[in-house]
Amino acid sequence: MITIRKARQEEAEILAEIGVRAWQKAMIPVGETLDMVGNARNAFLRFTREGWITITVIEKSGQPVGWAAREDLDEAITDFWIDPEREGHGFGAELLAAVESEIVDKGFSKASLQTHAMNSQALRFFEKHGYSVNWLTVTYNPKLDRDVQSVGLSKQLAQQETPGYGQEF
Repeated sequence: MITIRKARQEEAEILAEIGVRAWQKAMIPVGETLDMVGNARNAFLRFTREGWITITVIEKSGQPVGWAAREDLDEAITDFWIDPEREGHGFGAELLAAVESEIVDKGFSKASLQTHAMNSQALRFFEKHGYSVNWLTVTYNPKLDRDVQSVGLSKQLAQQETPGYGQEF
């Protein structure tokens, strides 16, 4: 049985490990990540412990298989991680639909996110679900000691209300 729910504080370590495994897979095209795994694990643990209230979890038979976060509870999806061992079973699509619904329920009309430009699997996934690339930027990553390209994507979720003829602005 698949369940989508808010995270619980006591599952921070489980969620962090899912994040680390998914992050490692996503970073393969960037390279040189072995030295960064410890820092990534610490960052995931810190975030899942402190930011758990912003996390939405998808679980199968009571076991988390992925999670997404909206750190500022706005339209930006700041984290989206599916355990690599559980990819290809529709968990990402279900989690994304739930997060998009949360965004609309909070009064936002679009969703946005960013990823590194070489994360072709993520780009294909989000484009398949209606997201479009809005920007490309290059920033220096001190941990990699090189420039890394990032892309921003967005999707219109709800119609923006515009006043029609005879309506007040």
